[in-house]
Amino acid sequence: MITIHCFANSTMKSSSRILLFRRNSPFSGCPLPKSHHFLASNLSNFRINSDHTCKFRSCPLQNLGFRRVIDHTQKFSRVPSPGFGQSRVFSSGNVRRLSVISSVSSDVRSFSTSVETRVNDKNFEKIYVQGGMNVKPLVVERIDIDETIENNEESRIEVDGNFLNGENVKGVDENEVLITKREESEAEKEAWKLLQDAVVMYCGSPIGTMAANDPGDKTPLNYDQVFIRDFVPSALAFLLKGEGEIVRNFLLHTLQLQSWEKTVDCYSPGQGLMPASFKVRTVPLDGNNEAHEEVLDPDFGESAIGRVAPVDSGLWWIILLRAYGKITGDYTLQERVDVQTGIKLILNLCLTDGFDMFPSLLVTDGSCMIDRRMGIHGHPLEIQALFYSALRCSREMLTQNDASINLVRAINNRLSALSFHIREYYWVDMKKINEIYRYKTEEYSTDATNKFNIYPDQIPSWLMDWVPEEGGYLIGNLQPAHMDFRFFTLGNLWSIISSLGTPKQNQGILDTIQAKWDDLVGHMPLKICYPALEYEEWRIITGSDPKNTPWSYHNGGSWPTLLWQFTLACIKMGRPELARKAVADAEKRLAVDRWPEYYDTRNGRFIGKQSRLFQTWTIAGYLTSKMLLENPEMAALLFWEEDYDLLEICVCGLSKTGRRKCSRFAARSQILV
Repeated sequence: MITIHCFANSTMKSSSRILLFRRNSPFSGCPLPKSHHFLASNLSNFRINSDHTCKFRSCPLQNLGFRRVIDHTQKFSRVPSPGFGQSRVFSSGNVRRLSVISSVSSDVRSFSTSVETRVNDKNFEKIYVQGGMNVKPLVVERIDIDETIENNEESRIEVDGNFLNGENVKGVDENEVLITKREESEAEKEAWKLLQDAVVMYCGSPIGTMAANDPGDKTPLNYDQVFIRDFVPSALAFLLKGEGEIVRNFLLHTLQLQSWEKTVDCYSPGQGLMPASFKVRTVPLDGNNEAHEEVLDPDFGESAIGRVAPVDSGLWWIILLRAYGKITGDYTLQERVDVQTGIKLILNLCLTDGFDMFPSLLVTDGSCMIDRRMGIHGHPLEIQALFYSALRCSREMLTQNDASINLVRAINNRLSALSFHIREYYWVDMKKINEIYRYKTEEYSTDATNKFNIYPDQIPSWLMDWVPEEGGYLIGNLQPAHMDFRFFTLGNLWSIISSLGTPKQNQGILDTIQAKWDDLVGHMPLKICYPALEYEEWRIITGSDPKNTPWSYHNGGSWPTLLWQFTLACIKMGRPELARKAVADAEKRLAVDRWPEYYDTRNGRFIGKQSRLFQTWTIAGYLTSKMLLENPEMAALLFWEEDYDLLEICVCGLSKTGRRKCSRFAARSQILV
C-alpha cells in the first residue's frame, strides 16, 4: 500500500498596487523603485488524524518507485500573478496608455529521488532506481520553510507598446496618470466561481478540476473525474492568475500514478503511460469501519469506452510541465530527478523503434480528444502536433549530461524528420489538390512522385468547391493509399502553436479559418472537425455510433474549449482580431446556455443533445482566452517560433551510400517558406 502523509500549506495571494505618478515628481528621472514582497508560506507539519488518512489505492508498482528527500531548510518562492503590478489605463484626454509590469526572479531549490540513467549503444537510455522494485514509496514527513524569501524584482513601464526605464520615463505625460485594473465582466466572474467550485481536493490540497460539475446531473459517469487533457486549460487559467499550487500538485501526483501497474487481459502497456483520468475516492480504512481514507483511483484506459490507452495524456503532461515553468519562473520542478525520469519514460515509450516507415506516431482510434471511433486510426494530425510539441518541450527541459546525450540526439532527429514529413505530405491547398488530382499511381520507384500511392478518386467532391483560393490546411491523416481530407481543428491549431507548419502554412491555416468562418466557427467556435461523416460513411466508419451522429459531438460538433488554442495561434501569427471575434461570439451564449460541453448542428446553433452542462474546460477555455487577449505577452511563453536548425538535420545516411539523393533536399524550397 502506497501511503502519503499530507501536509497543508497556505497560499500567498499578491495584491495589486495602485501607483500615482505626477509630473516633476521624484519618480521621474530616477531609477524605478524596487518593491520587496515578503512571503510567509506557513506549511505546517500536518498529518491526517487517525480517522482520516490519505493514500493511494492498493496497487503494486511495476518497475518504478520514488522516495523524496526533503531538506529542512528548503526555500520556496512564488512569482506574482500576471495581474500583479501590471495594470492598464485607457486613453482619456491627454492621458496615454501606460502599464507597469513586474518581473520577478527567485532562487528555488528542490530535492527528490536519486535515480540513475545509463546509456548503451542501442537504446536511448535505461532507467534504474536505486534499490530496485523494493524502494519505499514517496513519504512526505515534514517540510520546514525558511521564511526569508529573496526576490529580485525589476519594474518597467510600458507606454504605447514601448518600454521605458527610469532614465527615459521623464515626461511620460503632462497629466496625472492613475493605473487601474480592467473590470471583469459578469460572465468572467461567474466563470471564475464555477472554476473554483470544480476544484478537486486531495488530503486538504487542490489537485485538479473535475470534467463537469453540473449539480443537476444524477449520472455523471466519469465526468466527476480529473482528466489530464481536460485540466490543461484550467491549469493555464490558474497559472495566468498567479495560482500555481494546484498545477504543481497535479503534475506531481499524476507523475506518481505513471509508475503504477496497468493491465488489461493480462497484458501491460509501456511504463511511461500516463492515465487518462483519476478520481479521489473516500473508502473505509482497513480494519476500521469508522475511519476513512482518501485514495487516488486512476484510469489508464482499462475502464474507458473501447479500452483505448490515452496516447495524448503523456504529451499534454509534458506540455503543461513546460508551461508551469515558463509562467511561474519555477524551473526547479522540471529539474527534479523524479520529474526528469517521468519525461524520459514518456519519451522512451514514444520513440521506441517499430515497423513503421514514417516518423509520425502510429496510434489506434480514440486515443486522443476524439476518444470514440471516428476513423482517425493511423497517424492523426492531432497526435503528431502534440508529439512535436512535447518533443520541443522535452528538449528544453531535459538536463543536459552524458546520460541524456543519446536521448537528446534522438529527439532532434525525430523533430527534424517529423517536421519535414508533416510539412511536405500533410499540407494541401488549391495547388496541391490539383497536383493530387493528376497523380499517376502504382509507381514502383525510389523517385516516385506519388509516394503513398494515393488514388485521385479519393479526393472528396465537397473539397473541390470548399478549399479557398488563398490558404490551405494540414489534412487529418496520411497512410498508404489513404488521405483523410477532413479539417481537424485541434491538430491545425497546435501545428501553428508549435511551428510544426512553416510560417506560410501557419498563415494559410488562419486564412482558411477566416475564409470558411461560417463552416468552422459559425454561431459557436469551433468545429472539432469538418465536414461531418454522414449516411453510409457514418455507419461504416463510426459503427453507427448514436453519440457521434452527423454534426454532433466528435462528428462535426462545435467545442468552445478550442477557443484558448485558437486564441494562442492567432496571437502568435499577429491576428488577435480573429480570436476576439470568436470570443465575442462565444461570450453571447456560453453563460446563458450554462457552459455546455459542445454544440450541435452544422452552424453550432443548438446545445449538444448529450452535452454536459457546466463543463469545466469550456469555462477554463473561455477564461484563458480572455486573459491571453488581455496579456498577449504571456502568450509568447506558450508557443514556439520556427527552429531553422532542425531543417539542417538529416540522418537518413543516403548521402553516404550513394544509392540516391535525399528527398529532403529536393523539397527544401517548399518547406523553407
